[in-house]
Amino acid sequence: MTEWTREQRYQRIEDIDQQTLDDLTDKVKASIYRQTYHIQPTTGLLNDPNGLIFFNGKYYVSHQWFPLGAVHGLKYWYTYTSEDLVHFKPIGATVKPDTKDDSHGVYSGSAFEYNQHLYYMYTANHRDKEWNRYSSQHIAKVNADQEVEKFPKAVIAEPPEGYTQHFRDPKVFTKDGIYYAIIAAQNELEQGRVLQYSSKDIVNWTFQGEIETKLDAFGYMWECPDYFNLNGYDILMFCPQGLESDGEKFKNIYQSGYIMGQYDIENLSMNHGDFFELDHGFDFYAPQTFLDKDGQRILIGWMGLPDTSYPSDNDGWAHCLTLPRVLTIEEGKLKQRPIKALESLRTNEETALGYANKFARQLYPYEGTQYELIIDILENDATALYFEVRTSKQFSTLITYDTRSKKLTLDRSESGSLPEPVEGVTRTTTLDTDLSQLRIFVDTSSIEIFCNDGESVLTSRIFTDEEATGIKASTESGQAYLRFTKYDLKDDK
Repeated sequence: MTEWTREQRYQRIEDIDQQTLDDLTDKVKASIYRQTYHIQPTTGLLNDPNGLIFFNGKYYVSHQWFPLGAVHGLKYWYTYTSEDLVHFKPIGATVKPDTKDDSHGVYSGSAFEYNQHLYYMYTANHRDKEWNRYSSQHIAKVNADQEVEKFPKAVIAEPPEGYTQHFRDPKVFTKDGIYYAIIAAQNELEQGRVLQYSSKDIVNWTFQGEIETKLDAFGYMWECPDYFNLNGYDILMFCPQGLESDGEKFKNIYQSGYIMGQYDIENLSMNHGDFFELDHGFDFYAPQTFLDKDGQRILIGWMGLPDTSYPSDNDGWAHCLTLPRVLTIEEGKLKQRPIKALESLRTNEETALGYANKFARQLYPYEGTQYELIIDILENDATALYFEVRTSKQFSTLITYDTRSKKLTLDRSESGSLPEPVEGVTRTTTLDTDLSQLRIFVDTSSIEIFCNDGESVLTSRIFTDEEATGIKASTESGQAYLRFTKYDLKDDK
């Protein structure tokens, strides 16, 4: 792969000739890995979801975007609107790197409503001639015609004393009429932290301090923080960088997770339990949440990771967003379920009952590359269950469930080309209860597995070929009685 120079990474799309852009668009369209019902970049690289909000009867979803190639470079926000979080209408680049403060990238941030208007708070990234970083937090107003009008200067000009320029990703929320912004930070000991600011007028922001947690030495940076209350529990989400893998935990290069308990917003003290990973697959990062039109808490993540090369890079594009998930807390545990509106994509329903045994069987007539597959485990006398999707003579993506240990494992060792560098070819989650259902969303180059009605989720990219369409089931020993329900999924956009 051609190495990108710094100059190439920081080109503005506005300065690129149309023929070059057309050639890149054609190259991306020809990629065999293009998704069908996930948000993906028109060209170049997509990363963090930004500016998620339901406002004036419409959803707004943005993502970080470097338009010119599958590398991290000069970032824009690319924005979509939607009425249902399933079908999306592109607006295009909205927040652009067009001032001195954000000359080297419009970084991540959030959306909020103030006086019946839509606003974004985002991190502006500037570099000097010696390539020193300067981070500041800015606000922009979104006008009725979708034009973005930036405030004339930063509302938070620099990190507070004792913190480095790793100071980004503001998440704005309100409580009792006060606007709060929590911001990812790194202290001078190079430890990840979350800082809190408050404002009554969204122009003047007061630094209140660092959120106190029980996690002291827990990575060198906490990116993409989010805070919300759900069913009486306070949840602080963030993405710690620099954790060592620990058995089945923390195996990705960077993690995404949460602590849950009670937050004293006045004293900035979070009383919480353990840190839990949100997703147990290979490719999940930078999740953000917001409230939908019904008041449900919705999560969308980046289906990818930094500092990792993906097979689609050679086709001029990288990454996508996850399907939206509804978050609930039930019996003190967080559950994640795909939003119900995704059912509008279903076509061609096929159902079957049958036994799985130690002989791997193709589930005739089940096959496909873009579908939803629901597997209900009605009886299970097997020591282990094996489910294969996107199979062919050459490829297979394997899901294994060990009945004794309640461990479910995703194995993509034979899934085709693999992202790199990545630790191992399997990811495992241990379920609290016996496996009763898998709900699997397969797109051209991804898989999202929801276990036991949202108890655990595994999200991953898979880069197989167009011939790998089979679905198989088998056991290690013994048998299981299963019900399969499969829908082809089609986005009519």
